[in-house]
Amino acid sequence: MYVDTSTINQNGKSYTRHLLRESYREGGKVKHRTIANLSGCSPEEIEAIRLALRHKKDLTQVASVKESVVTRQGLSIGAVWLVCEVSRQLGIVDALGKSRDGKLALWQVIARVIDQGSRLSSVRLAGSHAACDVLNLNKFNEDDLYDNLDWLCKNQEKIEGRLFQERHKNKKPGLYLYDVTSCYVEGEQNELAAFGYNRDGKRGKKIIVIGLLCDEEGVPLSVEVFTGNTNDPKTFVPQIRKVAERFGGREVTFVGDRGMIKSRQIEELSLYGFHYITAITKPQIESLMERGVIQRELFDQELAEVHEKEGIRYIMKCNPFRAQAVRENRESKYQALCKKVEEANRYLREHLRASGDKALEKLKERCKQLRISDWVSLTVQGREIQVSRDNEALVEITKLDGCYVLKTDVSGEQAPKEVVYERYRDLALVEQAFRRSKTVQLEMRPVYVRKENRTRGHAFVVMMAYWIVKELSARWQSFNITVEDGIDELSSLCVEEIQIKGGAQYNQIPQPRESVRQLLDAARVKLPDTLPSKGIIVTTKKKLQDCRVKD
Repeated sequence: MYVDTSTINQNGKSYTRHLLRESYREGGKVKHRTIANLSGCSPEEIEAIRLALRHKKDLTQVASVKESVVTRQGLSIGAVWLVCEVSRQLGIVDALGKSRDGKLALWQVIARVIDQGSRLSSVRLAGSHAACDVLNLNKFNEDDLYDNLDWLCKNQEKIEGRLFQERHKNKKPGLYLYDVTSCYVEGEQNELAAFGYNRDGKRGKKIIVIGLLCDEEGVPLSVEVFTGNTNDPKTFVPQIRKVAERFGGREVTFVGDRGMIKSRQIEELSLYGFHYITAITKPQIESLMERGVIQRELFDQELAEVHEKEGIRYIMKCNPFRAQAVRENRESKYQALCKKVEEANRYLREHLRASGDKALEKLKERCKQLRISDWVSLTVQGREIQVSRDNEALVEITKLDGCYVLKTDVSGEQAPKEVVYERYRDLALVEQAFRRSKTVQLEMRPVYVRKENRTRGHAFVVMMAYWIVKELSARWQSFNITVEDGIDELSSLCVEEIQIKGGAQYNQIPQPRESVRQLLDAARVKLPDTLPSKGIIVTTKKKLQDCRVKD
């Protein structure tokens, strides 16, 4: 005899029923019959019946259960179990392996998804989450995680290869998306840091350059870290060789942003028989117009196409919303300059010994900084500075507002102009990966580690964590909730530590509340009923008390 419990979902509602049933044999077959419907009983009454059935041969044991069992609130289980199971489904667990280093690397990825921070904070996080019980890990500290970054860097190529094979075991992708970003570092000792084009807008901070290679769906395949003074095209050639030698594929097309794929990169692509889709710069567009290859009128069409010699195709598009934004930005810069001119004239009126020529020089420098000096003129008459627009120059400058041209060597039979346009727009998936990795969810920046291998390992951890966040975002898209909020909701689910007097200790996982259950169901993750308890308390090597200043 036993209590049979099942839950069904209908029309967005959940229904749970409890039946008292028994098993019996008939004609050599095991059959079941229902004795009573217990659905009207309270949860406490259901558990009491289960307990009585468990000890039906000696009910005297039931009376002593309360005295022999100690129940305590345990560690958080919901978030770590969810992220671990999603990692398993994506193949990350198998790719990292079952060694201690593989499990430590997995915890670094899980910790990055749950609560971003340093290696020190990852250890403290393991002290409040059931990391050791879920991952079957022994005690570790921050030094172990730093060493683990070295292991990740050393084995990155093999791990990326396993992840690629798991995701694309049936068919290799024919399209690869690639883009770069920068990430600022703290301190002066990072071995890859250098001054370069800082996309984070942090003045005076050294940076590292990060290249991310994704498949056609924006799922990251490989991440690579370069020194901070590496220009974008230099990072591209290693990606071509990476695809050719490690990932492969017959008809491979690379999609890169303007300025990424230039003549040198095109030559390298042709050596492997690869194709490309990219955008060209404004000076290159003007050069094509001067040569008569394209005309301004073509941008008035929804999507225009021009063929050049050697199989090169140009696809033209004008985005009116982008054009309007450019005009508004240009006008705001002009108004900002006018305001500076008014302030300078007021100062000259109030300070008769002030030099008008010096004030003019400062304003001209400001004009260059705003990049509007091509159509704005500044003059001084007496002690008053005047600003004016050059309307003819402005007409020439604005004729290409919102216009862009795509360049590709993919034939029209393989990809019509509409397909080329859509594939270039897919680069937004890589930009989304950078936004989430750097700011929104995963906080890759700033980088605090110093050694080259550890910097690369840190970027690799963030890449794998981003894949998990991207997957969770897709599975939770029907909920009005961010991935971060969903993780916080799951973190509230804790185990119950059951200590049996004179016996073993184990973790009992309670029934989650409705909101947590819905998130787990949508993520296709099922919680276990119990979890072995290792009884390990993870602590950091560095103590907060040692860091506090004593009065």
